[in-house]
Amino acid sequence: MLFTAACSGLPRGAALQSEIRPSRTADAEDYAFYPVTRALLPTVAAWPGVGADRSDGWPRAGEGSLGQIIQPGDRVAVTLWDSSENSLLTGLEERQASLGELVVSPSGRVFIPYVGEVRITGMSPERAREAIQTQLADIAPSSQVQLALVEGVNNSVAVAAGVAAPGIFPLRDRNMDVLTLLSLAGGVSPSLRNPRIRLQRGSNSYTTSLGTLYDNPQANALVQAGDTVIVEQDDRYFLALGAAGKEDLIYFPQDRVTALEAISLIGGLTDTRADPEGVLILREYPQSALAAGLRGPREDRVIFAIDLTSADGLFSAKSLQIMPGDVVLATESPVSSIQVALSLLGGGVGFARQLSN
Repeated sequence: MLFTAACSGLPRGAALQSEIRPSRTADAEDYAFYPVTRALLPTVAAWPGVGADRSDGWPRAGEGSLGQIIQPGDRVAVTLWDSSENSLLTGLEERQASLGELVVSPSGRVFIPYVGEVRITGMSPERAREAIQTQLADIAPSSQVQLALVEGVNNSVAVAAGVAAPGIFPLRDRNMDVLTLLSLAGGVSPSLRNPRIRLQRGSNSYTTSLGTLYDNPQANALVQAGDTVIVEQDDRYFLALGAAGKEDLIYFPQDRVTALEAISLIGGLTDTRADPEGVLILREYPQSALAAGLRGPREDRVIFAIDLTSADGLFSAKSLQIMPGDVVLATESPVSSIQVALSLLGGGVGFARQLSN
């Protein structure tokens, strides 16, 4: 008994599960302890998430107009044609008059001589041409208008980072999706880990992963004038500690990481040290998760215990999702402590014999 008690004082790299697991006689603990089983999974899935992306969701794919739409800040090149004699629009022996590139005002108008301001914002170039020509009909019935659109910033989208060629790209139509825009920007940098796509639209910020856009066509949303797209690598991580293949900060290689995948990412358990019945997931929930009327854990600090020696534990670990900031702790096996103690005891006996000799 004295020998077994002394084992707890031996040097080791991680705690025993019995040292962390709450005792049955404890009156109160400031953390909740949950063995991971099939019955627990639906309960945990209903709890609030931890460390989720700050996002307003993600817009769904749709269909837009195939034509150009004029916006304030755009420029329109207007040329007036008139074959009549003594035309107010053209000079002697001339059949055309170029007004140059006119900037669409914030109110959506351009100034046309002899007519005044004509509102063209929200129109296609063809519709704007007709609107100007209609206004000219009273002073030059035979005149014709030629109009070409040069998109401005308000009629463009920006790709700010994470691509081969960041820049501002004009919207040639209203049917450009995110993947098409990224392609125009030279594609996503291959050095980014699990690239995340952030779409800023006004006061809203939407976030998803590049893999989601590849796998789900409904997620390949249309961009809108004024959008900014930023491509970033995934900085979510969990910590690996204890009797594992490595103790390190492990970045998420994909959108979703399960507990079983996390054990694989940390190099598995150390055969000679780890307790396969005691893989612990330590997680902190926000205080808001404990609010009355909300489904959540009993305490803000939670420990999930995984038993890899049972079929239920293995299957459940395959479904339990790791959250950013989690700690995956591989506890020490009590047997390894006894083995260390025996080796020390054997070494001590041998040393005493050498002294007596």
